[in-house]
Amino acid sequence: MARSAESVHAVIKAYDVRGVVGELIDAAFVQDVGGAFARLVRDDGAKKVVVGHDMRASSPDLVKAFAHGVTAQGVDVVLIGLASTDQLYFASGLFDCPGAMFTASHNPAEYNGIKLCRAGAKPVGQETGLATIAAEVIEGVPEFDGAPGVVTDEDVLQRYASFVRGLVNLADMRHLKVAVDAGNGMGGHTVPAVLEPMAVTVEPLFFELDGTFPNHEANPLDPANLVDLQEHVRKTGADIGLAFDGDADRCFVVDELGNPVSPSAVTALVAERELAKEPGATIIHNLITSRAVPELVTELGGSPVRTRVGHSFIKQQMAETGAVFGGEHSAHYYFRSFWGADSGMLAGLHVLAALGEQERPLSELMAKYERYAASGEINSTVADAAERTAAVVSAFADRSTGVDRLDGVTVDLAGRAWFNLRASNTEPLLRLNVEAPTAEDVDALVTEILGIVRS
Repeated sequence: MARSAESVHAVIKAYDVRGVVGELIDAAFVQDVGGAFARLVRDDGAKKVVVGHDMRASSPDLVKAFAHGVTAQGVDVVLIGLASTDQLYFASGLFDCPGAMFTASHNPAEYNGIKLCRAGAKPVGQETGLATIAAEVIEGVPEFDGAPGVVTDEDVLQRYASFVRGLVNLADMRHLKVAVDAGNGMGGHTVPAVLEPMAVTVEPLFFELDGTFPNHEANPLDPANLVDLQEHVRKTGADIGLAFDGDADRCFVVDELGNPVSPSAVTALVAERELAKEPGATIIHNLITSRAVPELVTELGGSPVRTRVGHSFIKQQMAETGAVFGGEHSAHYYFRSFWGADSGMLAGLHVLAALGEQERPLSELMAKYERYAASGEINSTVADAAERTAAVVSAFADRSTGVDRLDGVTVDLAGRAWFNLRASNTEPLLRLNVEAPTAEDVDALVTEILGIVRS
């Protein structure tokens, strides 16, 4: 059936499909997306699509509809059931076939969506397939006159767990007590499988799979959602805390004191470990990541490459440069050994291994990677993002030592301070990130910049 362009483009976004279930996303719509996706990958020679889903109540019915759309186009479907997003990427790599993950990540319970990939976990974004899918859904997906595909089930959890453990040297670890907040998301499914054979004692928090998120939002990027884990670490005397988002593709770290470890510091640590295995390798970092990352990579003889924010840009650069690893400020971590895809679990294993192979507490281990103070991302609602950005750039014109527009505007200042202003692609927001040598420097810059942005 044909659909309005407005309704389709409201949910088929830059990187995935996402929206409120029962409004624009329903079984009939998802069936059409499945059919259009099958036609897209069938043209590549794909004969099957692997499908996984998170713990949201709407996921099983949407998966069923999607599978019907795929098989109606003569393409088989392999259902892996409950899965984290990186587990779906693993299955796409394992079976060398396209994949679809039903999740809305950290969004509230009423949302759901689909993350699509080609064989080998290669991303599908607007320019690599989503625009084509949207066009077919709008016009009506053509019928297929051949034999329908078949649906089979495959459990890959233990193979996924064994594979990610095998990518990290865990042999020299001392025993660790690890507090884990799964946020009622898919970490409650994957963490036991991955960590159970290791030299760790897991102190679980909110491992029950519950797509209503009864305890807190499954978005550890918001400091409010780390409070439970911070308290859990202190109460249990854990050596480290790990927090996963709803689909468990992002991993956040808390040290033994209950203090958050910045994703930039985790990026630097993993980069150092990967460079030790492959000296001179390329490391990707987005432009919001701390400058400590490219500094450290350069000091270690590696080649840092700076990209725009967003997984499609990171994955493209990973493929083009042959980078061994990439990291983002949002706690997405990408590994060449994992088909260039992101895996929070794999990053978490690297941190556990680094902590466990020496005797210092995590706070001391990470101190070398925390070279600067940072504001984190601060959002402001504005009527005219371009006008407000121009006003900020003008105000700092006599103090800036460089300005670039790779993604929004990044302004370099004397004394190794810098800030970035980026307009949201989907909301009337300006996103501010500031980094400077001290917290006082950061606070002063944030106050001045927000005074202009919000005036």
